[in-house]
Amino acid sequence: MPHSGGVTSETNGEDSRYEAVCSRDARFDGEFFFAVTTTGIYCRPSCPAVTPRRRNVRFFRTAAAAQGSGFRACRRCRPDAVPGSAAWNTRADVVGRAMRLIGDGIVDREGVAGLAARLGYSARQVQRQLNAELGAGPIALARAQRAHTARVLLQTTDLQAAEIAFAAGFASVRQFNDTVREVYALTPTALRQAGPARHAAADAAAGVPLRLAYRGPYDAGQVFDYLAARAIAGVEEITGTRGRRVYRRTLRLPHGPGIAEVDEAAPARGGDWLDCRLHLTGLRDLTTATQRIRRLFDLDADPYAVAERLSADPSMRALARERPGLRAPGAADPHELAVRAVLGQQVSVAAGRGLGAALTAAHGEPLAAPSGGLTHLFPGADTLAGASLATVGMPQARRETLRGLAHALAGGEVVLDPGVDRDGAEKALLALRGVGPWTAGYVRMRALGDPDVLLEGDVAVRAGAGRAGVPLEDAENWRPWRTYAMHLLWGAG
Repeated sequence: MPHSGGVTSETNGEDSRYEAVCSRDARFDGEFFFAVTTTGIYCRPSCPAVTPRRRNVRFFRTAAAAQGSGFRACRRCRPDAVPGSAAWNTRADVVGRAMRLIGDGIVDREGVAGLAARLGYSARQVQRQLNAELGAGPIALARAQRAHTARVLLQTTDLQAAEIAFAAGFASVRQFNDTVREVYALTPTALRQAGPARHAAADAAAGVPLRLAYRGPYDAGQVFDYLAARAIAGVEEITGTRGRRVYRRTLRLPHGPGIAEVDEAAPARGGDWLDCRLHLTGLRDLTTATQRIRRLFDLDADPYAVAERLSADPSMRALARERPGLRAPGAADPHELAVRAVLGQQVSVAAGRGLGAALTAAHGEPLAAPSGGLTHLFPGADTLAGASLATVGMPQARRETLRGLAHALAGGEVVLDPGVDRDGAEKALLALRGVGPWTAGYVRMRALGDPDVLLEGDVAVRAGAGRAGVPLEDAENWRPWRTYAMHLLWGAG
């Protein structure tokens, strides 16, 4: 079955999807869902249950569409826990942008009107386009996400149902009860009892434990190495030894500070997830925090599509085959990443990390109580816009660039939310004094999660291409995965 750009092509037809179901192909988990009309249940393609007859199967692009058609989630394969479709990262159209924003919790915080305003369309246009392609509108998609959050909280914490209802984003306990019964065919109490055994300490104070799913191979060592080399003291830390490291960082979230802990070990043990624990000031931030960590660790990527495209180029084939689980780390906070990109202009990675630590120490927001080496939130754009920055060891021109960026972020001249038009955001960045193509491209790659960025002027990219014998003139052959090609060139040696 062809696998193109991370999306199951409509031209392959439903018979091809059925072949994926028959072979229990996990590559397509999250790319589509199937439902069985005789049981009223919908599943992920890799569900281990007996394969249903073709005439009894219906296919859906989203879990929300399956739920909207009256199907309930399979208790065996848990289709709500699959990775997200890689399409939403690659696509620049309104549907892709909307899906990234819905994943970040915009509908819960700002409603459909807020989603539409961020996209630059009317609410009716957004509703129509999402329904036409995905079979579900923004409210239904957000509702499916709330149901998943509710299940996680029911099965991993000892919180009361009423607390979970509002933490998951429901407007009332009744709405919460009705949705859980409709999606899972169980009451909240029964759904809690059907989950895995909870540890006695699994409460809000101990954090919310999660398994963050991904598809295909995952090179956890590469991702943790990348993050460790750039970890800013006070905001991030890496504990443990290679293969057993834990990445910890602070998060600036809508309802208060949070701390995320992500364990490196599960992939090496054969798991198709990363273990994560979130400590949140407000549990309403669970969905937002989860999505930000997923973007940071590039968990919705499609490594099969990346390998297929890059291996097709003879000059990249060897590098691509050496790194089948390659990922392109994103960002937990787009504003933070943009500031860090300016700090890293024309200096080494280590020097940029040192500047970030100095900036945090001088202008970061202290946590109410330190947690290990985590002491601060990274400085916000509002703070930096009015700061002198005299204590940070940078040239005056760089300080002016940093303040200009902070003003633009704080004032909305530059928008870096998950659903922003990437071309427009890059253009706005380039209009700022002191921001050149490297900085704007780096922000586009990491803060906006664009999988198709190549920083051709980057010294390390050119050096890696030279060592590997890869002509950069061939880069058009690597679309839409040039970001991953760049990571291969950075690691070539």
